[in-house]
Parts: sequence; C-alpha cells; structure tokens
Amino acid sequence: MRGEVWDKAVAYCRQAGTKALARAAFREVVGCAEQALAALRHLPESRATQEQAIDLRLDLRGALLELGELRPMLDHLREAATIAEALGDQTRRGRVAAFMCRYLREMGDHDRAVAAGQQALAVAESLGDVALRVMAQQFLGVAYYALGDHRRAMGLLRSNVELLTGELIRESFGVVGYPAVNSRAWFVRCLAELGAFPEGGAYGEEAVRIAEAVDHPISRILAYLGVGFFALRQRDFFRAIPVLERCLELCRVWHSRVWFPEAAAALGCAYAWTGRVPEAFPLLEQAEQRGAAMETLGGQSLRVSYVSEAYLRAGRRQEAVHLAGRALALARAHKERGYQAWALRLHGEIAAQQEPVESEPATQHYQQARTLAEELGMRPLVAHCHHGLGTLYVGSGSTKRWRPCTPAMAAGLTDHVWSLKEVLGYRVPPWPQPQMI
Repeated sequence: MRGEVWDKAVAYCRQAGTKALARAAFREVVGCAEQALAALRHLPESRATQEQAIDLRLDLRGALLELGELRPMLDHLREAATIAEALGDQTRRGRVAAFMCRYLREMGDHDRAVAAGQQALAVAESLGDVALRVMAQQFLGVAYYALGDHRRAMGLLRSNVELLTGELIRESFGVVGYPAVNSRAWFVRCLAELGAFPEGGAYGEEAVRIAEAVDHPISRILAYLGVGFFALRQRDFFRAIPVLERCLELCRVWHSRVWFPEAAAALGCAYAWTGRVPEAFPLLEQAEQRGAAMETLGGQSLRVSYVSEAYLRAGRRQEAVHLAGRALALARAHKERGYQAWALRLHGEIAAQQEPVESEPATQHYQQARTLAEELGMRPLVAHCHHGLGTLYVGSGSTKRWRPCTPAMAAGLTDHVWSLKEVLGYRVPPWPQPQMI
C-alpha cells in the first residue's frame, strides 16, 4: 500500500483477510477488505478488477454480518449485484442472491429471502456449481424454517447433511462457518419442531463433534445454539444450560453480535425455568438491548417469547403479558408461523396462570395454537396444547376454580396427551388429579 504497488496490495490484503476470517477476527477482515478495495480503485478497470470488486464485497459481507453491521452489509451486496449484472457473471450473481437471501432472512423479510434463495439455487443447478448449491440450500432452508415450512426446510438441509461428510466437512464453500455444521444445526431445529427427537439428538451430537473438530468459533456457536434450542423444545433445561453457557461465552470472546441476543435470551429462559431468576434477568435485558441495537427482525419473535416465558416463570405476569403480545405481533408481521404458534400457546399459558384463571381466553389461545401447529406438523406443540387444554378441565385441589368436565372428557384428554408424551419423549409436568362432576 505504501509503495503504491496496487496489484500486489490487493492480493496481499485479500489473503490477510482470508486468514483473519479463518480465525474469526472479523474486524480485521473488514479492515483488510476495505484496504484491498481502496487499492483496487487505483488499477485500470477491467473484467478482472470488476470480479475482484465483487469478491471483496462478498468477503466483507460475512464479517459485517457477524459484527451485526447490517446496513453496510446491504450496501456492499447491492454494489456487488450491480457489478455482477453488468458483467453478466452468472456464478457471482448466484452468490450475491444467496447472500441476499441470508440478509433478508435476518431482517425478517422471509418471502423475499425465499425468492432470492430460489434464484441462487436455480443458478447453481444450471451451472452445476456444487459450492453455490451448498450455500443456497443452507440459506434457503433456513428461510423456509423461519416461515414455519419445516418439511421443505428439512429437504434442503438434509441434502447438505448427506453431501457434507468425510473431507467435505472442512470445506467452507465461501461462507462464514462450515456448512457441514451450520446445515446440521438448523436441521436439528426442524427435527425438534416436528418431534423427531431421537434423530434430532443424533444429528445435534454430530454437529457438535464436527464443530469442535474443525475448532471454528462461529461453527461452534451455531452447533451449541442448535443443540440448546433442541433441549429447550424438550424442556430438558439442565441439558440446555451448559451448552448455552458455552455458546454465550464464545459469542462474547469472539464478538459475534449477531448470535448473542438469541443465545442470551435462550439461556436466560432456561435459568428462569430452573429457579435461577437473579442470573436470568441480566441476560434477558442484554438480549433485548443488543437485538434492538442491531435492528434485526428475523427471529425476534422467538427471542421475545423466551423473555416473556422467563418473566412468567418468575411470577411477573404483567411483563409476561406485554412481551407475549409483542412476540405474537412480530411473528404475524414477519410470517413466522412456527414461532406464531408457540406465541399463541404462551398466551394460553399466561391466561391459565392468572388469578383467577382466565379459562375462555386460555382455551381460545390453546386451540388457535393447536390448529396452526397441526397444520405445520409440530407434534410437540400439539401435545403441549392438549396438555394445557386438559388442565383447564381438571381440578387442582387449590383455591382456583377450574372448569369441570365429565369423566369421559377427562379420560379422553388424558389418554391423548400422555400417548403423545410417550411417543415424543418431551417433558410434560404431571397433571393434578381430576375432579369429576
């Protein structure tokens, strides 16, 4: 740079950035890429320099995402798209589309994310580009997951999982983190929502093994977060806590701002469930503050639901009601139908725990959640809704007044819920003894 040997400056700065990216030094990646772009402007314009301009902007994209700097990320993607379009470069247009899918999903614009991901996948298939196909399948699969289309998401993610074995587990395919880990981590989330717990547990362990073998911080974060999410869906809080603690520590050490809010909210929720309330609320506050600072909306409904549920477990019902309403509004606004179903069930839980019990609103919310969960194939949530409805029909022996039921109604609900419990393997608290009329 100082000697104004611009072609070598571009090459060396990009190499330095690649090494920084491999060790998750994201601020260094940004500095190196910006230096390379500055040097590139001194070279005569040609197809080669235009291609380098695209590639450097795509290098910047991943680092800016992890740093939570999404507006600059979008600017670079748009500039890369303009150049690729002018060059008629199909491969780079496909890569830009794949990364735009990732950006749009982070911003909660899931329909446009799906469109961009489908465009990237079509380019990959037309060119026979394996790297682009892996990238597109991962990002598109996660976009479908966000919409609650778990089965379609699983099809794309499973394709990556089956492909990325052996030596391919150590291939980055041009993305931050290893797709062999990231695809498995999101695949595990899909399996958790559908109730395939034995399969999900196996793939979760595999994701962690690979992430720890390649020893890449962001891959480890995603693997731990996937396994932590899986354990929370099973209500296995004592398994969720240590893995989420490792995840959050990595977010702090490696300055991964984009994953910190979910990790902190999930861990705070697990702490609240296990009675560690004083430890829970500082984390929940940090999750809220940092999520708001990044202005990301994709998945925000899940994070807010975690916080609401933690307040409910701590007996702070007023805050729980407010946040549950916000979670539901966010899920509806961004068409996150799976998270919407969980938010409806949370509303049912809150109404059922009021003094006195608000049985009519609780019943309506449970039924709405169950209907949506059945449509999406979310068997664990269906079972939780049946369990919630069942508790509204049986007596607790406390001072609360519960809606009475006939013996046949109670027996039918009990048999249905406990059969689901046995099949799915998740943890449901024991019911009170029914008081019949």
